Amino acid sequence: MDILKILSRGTKPNPKNQTAKGSAAAVAATAKLPSAGAVPHPQLFNDPVSSSSRGKKRKRKNKSGDRDAEDDGPGNDDEDGLSDVDFFAPPKPRTEAVQQHNEEDGEDQKKKKNKKRKVKTLDEDECKQILRSHRLKFTLLSESVGGVAELEARAVEGKKEKKKKSKEGGEEEGKEKGPKKGKLAQLWPQPLTAFGQLKYDYGINQTLADNITRQGFKVPTEVQMGALPLLLQPGTALGDKEMEKGVDFLAVAPTGSGKTITFLIPAIEGVLKARGEVNEGEEVKNELRAIVVAPTRELASQIVNEGRKLAIGTGVRVVLMKRGLRLQAEGGAEKAEEDSDSEDEEEKPEEAEHDQDEDEEDKEDNDEEDGDDKKKDQKEKPLARVDILVTTPKILLNFLSDDGKLTNSKRTLPTVRSLILDEADVLLDPIFRKQTMAIWKSCVHPDVALTCWSATMASNIEALVTKHLSKRAKHFNISRPLIRLVVGLKDTAVPNVTHKLIYTATEQGKLLALRQLLHPASSSDSGPPLRPPFIVFTQTIDRAKALHKELQFDIPLEAGGQARIAVLHSSLSDQIRSKIMTKFRMGEVWVLITTDVLARGVDFAGVNGVVNYDVPTSAAGYVHRAGRTGRAGREGGVAVTFYTKEDIPFVKSVANVIAASEKQAGKAGSGEESVKKWLLDALPKVAKEDKRKLKVRGVEARRAGGKEASITTQSSWERRKENNKRQAIEASKKRKRMALQAEKQGGGKKKDDDGEEWGGLDD
Repeated sequence: MDILKILSRGTKPNPKNQTAKGSAAAVAATAKLPSAGAVPHPQLFNDPVSSSSRGKKRKRKNKSGDRDAEDDGPGNDDEDGLSDVDFFAPPKPRTEAVQQHNEEDGEDQKKKKNKKRKVKTLDEDECKQILRSHRLKFTLLSESVGGVAELEARAVEGKKEKKKKSKEGGEEEGKEKGPKKGKLAQLWPQPLTAFGQLKYDYGINQTLADNITRQGFKVPTEVQMGALPLLLQPGTALGDKEMEKGVDFLAVAPTGSGKTITFLIPAIEGVLKARGEVNEGEEVKNELRAIVVAPTRELASQIVNEGRKLAIGTGVRVVLMKRGLRLQAEGGAEKAEEDSDSEDEEEKPEEAEHDQDEDEEDKEDNDEEDGDDKKKDQKEKPLARVDILVTTPKILLNFLSDDGKLTNSKRTLPTVRSLILDEADVLLDPIFRKQTMAIWKSCVHPDVALTCWSATMASNIEALVTKHLSKRAKHFNISRPLIRLVVGLKDTAVPNVTHKLIYTATEQGKLLALRQLLHPASSSDSGPPLRPPFIVFTQTIDRAKALHKELQFDIPLEAGGQARIAVLHSSLSDQIRSKIMTKFRMGEVWVLITTDVLARGVDFAGVNGVVNYDVPTSAAGYVHRAGRTGRAGREGGVAVTFYTKEDIPFVKSVANVIAASEKQAGKAGSGEESVKKWLLDALPKVAKEDKRKLKVRGVEARRAGGKEASITTQSSWERRKENNKRQAIEASKKRKRMALQAEKQGGGKKKDDDGEEWGGLDD
């Protein structure tokens, strides 16, 4: 049955045409869709954990029948349920008892004011069980400096103790082997089991805690469970007081797992904590303390909206960077690092080249902020009251350097204490690297904490971050560890999404397959159907426009017609893009055709599926595209990828990501996997040079001018006729331009058709 016809009908069911069996099937089919509603449990992983070591320990009796003194804790009753309170003691005089009670209450209140609330910590075994059940892995990436050496030593001792225990019981004793050379130390910090702990255990601001509750956050996701304790109270989470100074953090978590909330809560709490340290009588001022950098304007706007929800009633101002906005900055200050550091990170010219039409450029929304800010406007406008600034790299760099050039950086940001890079692998990619590094160098305070967040993180990006952090530590003579959190398998798609890899042979086959998804047949047994709303990704802006032109009449008028299909790309203005995003979120648009400008970070909770009309340019690109569905643990999302003969050399990386994701979901070997082993063995391996070219340019056959670049159902004869007509028009315009030039060069005298000058009526 055509889903579009169903959507175009009335909402009231007809009891005459609807049977009980049909209604039950319809309810079951729509119950698992991401657009069906909020998910009760947003966690992706929750492996069973043995409860033998959890809970209270049983009290054991010795040979004499008495309980061990070591097992008895304060407040524990004996076997008969009797307490240690003496109920037959003579009562104290009432006045003395009241006075003593009041004194104790006064001392308790003073202690609460002067001392921080102690966090109820779990022992190491309980932490390991909880972290392993949710597939959380913490690794120490930075060099051993200060407190980092203690963490490494503790990790080594833990490994040795395990080996000693395994050797007990008659096993042969051998030489103890230490940790492998170059192997990174693994950490087991305290996890966050409920959002209520933030208020009662970690002592965050009361208003912030109420806003978190009001937003409906109860059960933390994996990244929130692991990252929030480490960012709020690192010393308590790691069991080391020296870590209270803070840590640098790098998180690799699946798409839709709540990374935005995870870095916004510590940022807002940091601002409120700094305000609490202001002496009484002093005026509380808005001071720029945190900068969030995002690659696209859409993602930056989304972060601002989420931040303002959490900051309601706190007085914390979360502001989106715009042209003409003036910030608290200092001019002419020395750079935090030498300029020679940037020379080590210069990329090859081929890696940096990119056209305005390709998808990598589409992600760079910054091209609309061209750096032509007027100096008069900046001087006239007062300083903005900003606590947390959310920006794209280019527009902030324009403010820091006046003209957007890296060599003319004139301003620094001395008040910033936290730099947050959302989608850090893109921001540190050759396209954005110089801009991001320039912003990082402008944060000249020694205690600036760096946090990087993404669903994919290549090893070269981690090496780049570690290298620059070590240089910064030597320059400022500070010691701050870099800790990495990986949720699940690194660089894989979310496990709750169904993946489809469909071979269409040609471009015409792609268009036919997409129309079949819009109008699925009832006898189709190729897996769960793809139902609106869904997103279609193309390689270039021209292909997105052409596909929109082809599909705009595929939805019937009674269902809304062409208003149900929209196209969004970086060539559109900010206002148009914002309107399209709003309509898609409200359900007025069912099919959104776009480029990679929406592939990262943008949250659409009710998207039922994703269609990769063109194969992604990298494995990371597929992970982020597929992550637009299945947000916050929602099941029923579908990710469909079309590939043709031209894509076969590049499908291997996408197929490997799908296979790893299905293995993580437990589908491997069950017969439910989308990518069979024979297909993985048959697909050719992609060379490194081909991967690099694909990432920069995409499939060359689909670039402008190629035969495979066109998306149309017209015959070759019709296209040739239109092309001849277009060429004839261009030739006519060219002849007119040449005639005008000849007229100007000949002194304004007209010529007849034979090229001779006209001499008038007497001629």
